[in-house]
Amino acid sequence: MSSRQLYDLIMMNSSEAVLDEVHYLLRLISPDFDTELVTSAFDTTVNLYNGDYRGYRVCNTEYHDLRHTTNTFLAMARLVHGAVLDGESFLDRHISLSLVAALFHDAGYIQEEHDTEGTGAKHTASHVKRSMDFLKHAGAELGLSEEEIAGGRAMIICTDPALDLSTIAFPSPRIELLGKILGSADLVAQMADRTYLEKLLFLYREFKEANMGGFESEVDLLQKTVDFYDAIAQRFETTLDSTDRFMLSHFVSRWNIHSNLYHVAIENQRNYLKKILEIPNSDPRDYLKRDGIVEKVRNNYKR
Repeated sequence: MSSRQLYDLIMMNSSEAVLDEVHYLLRLISPDFDTELVTSAFDTTVNLYNGDYRGYRVCNTEYHDLRHTTNTFLAMARLVHGAVLDGESFLDRHISLSLVAALFHDAGYIQEEHDTEGTGAKHTASHVKRSMDFLKHAGAELGLSEEEIAGGRAMIICTDPALDLSTIAFPSPRIELLGKILGSADLVAQMADRTYLEKLLFLYREFKEANMGGFESEVDLLQKTVDFYDAIAQRFETTLDSTDRFMLSHFVSRWNIHSNLYHVAIENQRNYLKKILEIPNSDPRDYLKRDGIVEKVRNNYKR
């Protein structure tokens, strides 16, 4: 097994590096792949999160931020690449549409200019519907047809963890498969992030503002995340039809790595979380050191 880690491959904290890698993968899928739509949607997304998209405020949710969105975008491209290697076939336009859906899947957290109370976290319960509505608006500006917008909205709905996807009437089997791949991309992008455990403290604050989540404290969320891993494993296998399996073929072909580095990263994080939670008479947050996130949370919020 390769000793390389997920974050050794490209600079995942660089939007430009992520876009370059996605372009590379699209041309592996099809040498003549037209990347104009994907690039335009990417630029729209960066502008949206940076507060440079007309009618919207800058992103102020620290868990559901631009980095999570670009991570999901990259994971989506990798999974689609793996799916094609495994014999699945998609129209290039549908692949582009799926990447647009990945870029816009959390746009619902961004507040409109007139919405000045609190942060976008208050939209947690409705953010999937709001993201679908943003795709309808921005998609029309990008030249998507009504049929394509409907397909992209159906893909975004697959990122709703509470939804039974068997109740959804998808426009086509290909749109359904791409939607389930997006559902997997969203989850692996979050849980394989090298700062996932630290960012859970941001997630707790988002849940608290939204009055949802059922967590008493940051530590309570960390403790309950251990069981969350099992719940997500079940979601991958059943609701999402094990579409995360496509990642292995991508890593073999693109990097000559014969393991799914997302799963490796997720398992490493899970083991570390269990380890720090088992330390007697200690605060697990004291063992979360990456990117100064814990210190930032302690400085910005009352403990």
